[in-house]
Amino acid sequence: MLQLPRRLDDIRAVFSVVNWRDLEAEIDAETRARLVIVGPVNAGKSSLFNVLQGHDLSEVSPVPGTTRQLITESFGPFTLIDTPGLGEASGSERSQLAHEAMQRADLVILVLDAGAGVREADVQFYREIREAGKAVLVVLNKLDLIKNRERAGVLADAEHKLDTTVIGISAKTGEGVADRVMRVVISMQPNIAVALGHALPEYRRRAVNRVIREAASIAGGIALEPVPLIDVPLLISHQLRMVLRIAAIYGEPLNVQHARELISTIAGGVGFRYLGEQAAKFIPGPGWLVSAAFAVGGTVAIGKAADAYFESEKKLDARQLQAIYQRVRRRKQTKPDDKRA
Repeated sequence: MLQLPRRLDDIRAVFSVVNWRDLEAEIDAETRARLVIVGPVNAGKSSLFNVLQGHDLSEVSPVPGTTRQLITESFGPFTLIDTPGLGEASGSERSQLAHEAMQRADLVILVLDAGAGVREADVQFYREIREAGKAVLVVLNKLDLIKNRERAGVLADAEHKLDTTVIGISAKTGEGVADRVMRVVISMQPNIAVALGHALPEYRRRAVNRVIREAASIAGGIALEPVPLIDVPLLISHQLRMVLRIAAIYGEPLNVQHARELISTIAGGVGFRYLGEQAAKFIPGPGWLVSAAFAVGGTVAIGKAADAYFESEKKLDARQLQAIYQRVRRRKQTKPDDKRA
């Protein structure tokens, strides 16, 4: 087991103020995030569902209304749900199933038919999803049936009617699914990134990068607090949350204690690192900006080192982890505007 450096003893009291059980429960819940596919009859929901799954599970047919019930498939703790069509009589059993599934979703993918175009009923349902407070991604399927010269116009019309960005795809050929839909899905919410990376290793790199970027952004905001020491508990909590998320993406059953040990091993004297960030606040002028830059760079470096650790199947030793940490820190210091996390 990784050993905690003695130099971390001076901030043990700070660690004790964070509710570790709640933090672990939060990460565990993120691995169970739900991605729900909804849309009108025969828009290609089942086809997209099968592409994402990597095999045919949901029945696909040119006959409208083939999906008569919710089709669910779990890979790991992540569940993807294909729903019946929505363009049926309001209040019908199948329409009700779709609405209920949408209410339980962490992220909704609304699939529309490029050939049919965006209808008033589609606009209304999109608004219902937004009003329910759900994150939603709109995709216009069957783009393979639209002539190349007409595609831009079809997409522009859909975006105008819905007043949102629309991604054109072809679930039949796979066009736009991996390179656009999955990239946007991962970027929309960290909990979706954790669930997706955990379930689908081919998207692990994007998921980890999303988690690191979000953690670094939050760390920078926390460190802008000009009063020394007030921000330390929150900063530690967010860095621990980041490491736990990365572990979850790799399917590692990491708890807070192990995450603390890993961070300490990576940073090689994490107590002094936190004290250094706090000392920057005493610099005349915008010292808190310097502290924020330290916090962002340190968070990215910890995240990258943790990623390398789990990717190596936990075979990297303390010296190798610290080398990765220092290398990333130096890169962030020399390229402060580098957005590639």
